[in-house]
Amino acid sequence: MARIEPRILKGFRDYLPEVMVPRVRLLRAITAVFERFGFEPLDTPCIEYAEILLGKLGPEAEKLFYRFRDNGDRDVALRYELTISLARVVAQYRDLPRPFKRYQLGPVWRAESPARGRFREFWQCDVDIVGTPSLHADAECIAIDHAVMTAVGAPDYRIRFNNRKLFRGLQARAGITDARQMEAVMRAVDKFDKIGADAVRKELADGGLGQAPLATVMDFLALAAAPMSNTDRIAAAREFAGGDQVGARGCDELRQVHETALALGVPDSVMRVDTTIVRGLDYYTGTVFETFLGDLPGFGSVMSGGRYDGLIGLFTDEDIPAVGISVGIDRLIAALEELNRLPPGRASAGVLVTVFDQAGAAYAARVATLLRGAGINAELWLEPGAKLQKQLKYAERKGIQRVIVAGPAEAEAGTVNLKTLATREQVTVRLDDLARVLAGQAPTT
Repeated sequence: MARIEPRILKGFRDYLPEVMVPRVRLLRAITAVFERFGFEPLDTPCIEYAEILLGKLGPEAEKLFYRFRDNGDRDVALRYELTISLARVVAQYRDLPRPFKRYQLGPVWRAESPARGRFREFWQCDVDIVGTPSLHADAECIAIDHAVMTAVGAPDYRIRFNNRKLFRGLQARAGITDARQMEAVMRAVDKFDKIGADAVRKELADGGLGQAPLATVMDFLALAAAPMSNTDRIAAAREFAGGDQVGARGCDELRQVHETALALGVPDSVMRVDTTIVRGLDYYTGTVFETFLGDLPGFGSVMSGGRYDGLIGLFTDEDIPAVGISVGIDRLIAALEELNRLPPGRASAGVLVTVFDQAGAAYAARVATLLRGAGINAELWLEPGAKLQKQLKYAERKGIQRVIVAGPAEAEAGTVNLKTLATREQVTVRLDDLARVLAGQAPTT
């Protein structure tokens, strides 16, 4: 049989232990934040009927679907994100508590061009609040964002948020009556942070937007660039909206979300009202948010979401409001790795228990069992008779920081030698004190 070349599809990746260990630690930290806010876990299938997923995200997103016919000739697709499956669940299971607060961690698939920190298969970590129109829910999403960024040690981040209703005010002031032309304006505005004002102006002019409405759009963009406080920016946006009731309501909602987020303990310094935040998905109806890392300009957002009050109604005759926010865990890991801010340690075990020889295997097993019982991750060497140097090299390669060595004399005395590999420092510790010492506590007297 011909040898098969081991390879992987472009845009996908294997997650080796040195990646998975910090990844799992981050996921645990993020999950702990979600549960601290009272969210409960949910999981859904990765494949849905295509009719469930299509028609909710917009044509640009749906070009990226992995869609196919299965062996039963059913039209199916891999999920692009987690929110539509949530909407289907809420419509299907009518007895869920309201508001329904769920979190979900799982892979999604997008057939887009791979780029820095961007893959075709990646995980999302979502929290959503379903069943309440209260803007306190929107503010809680910002509070969760802040808590997650703090928990993972993200430096210099900004939670930039806006309200989609402001674009109704922009549309009214600019006198744009063609819905498709307004969609083009919103797509161009969404690129403002990446391509700048001149490129946005050129794209809109080339697309046929007249001189007067184009000038109005550029005035709108200036609100985002002007150096002012969040409170002043909301007031300026309110003045810009003029007599348009929808735009004015969007500004009032922005103000309430901002004030409530402050009350929830989010520092004003990490929030920024940004009128250029659009979010590309069609189902957003109100508040939208994106989080960026200041030390990585151009990297893109690592946490984003918004309010989508009309989505669940596509599956049921009941009007069910909802809001949520999502962590792009792979992008966040890529960013933290680039900034050297990943949690330390590449190994699950904090200590390797070496085996001196076959006769000492039972004592080594006793040591490992004692540590595991005390809640300390301990790996036990599994090949009695191997040279100690081989065991030490194994620990170094895995990133295990400390090893335990015990020969016949230590076994008889009920002690071990605790060796720190980085410094080569070695101390003798009584077995009864070992767990305390490894936990950073003083031995008993």
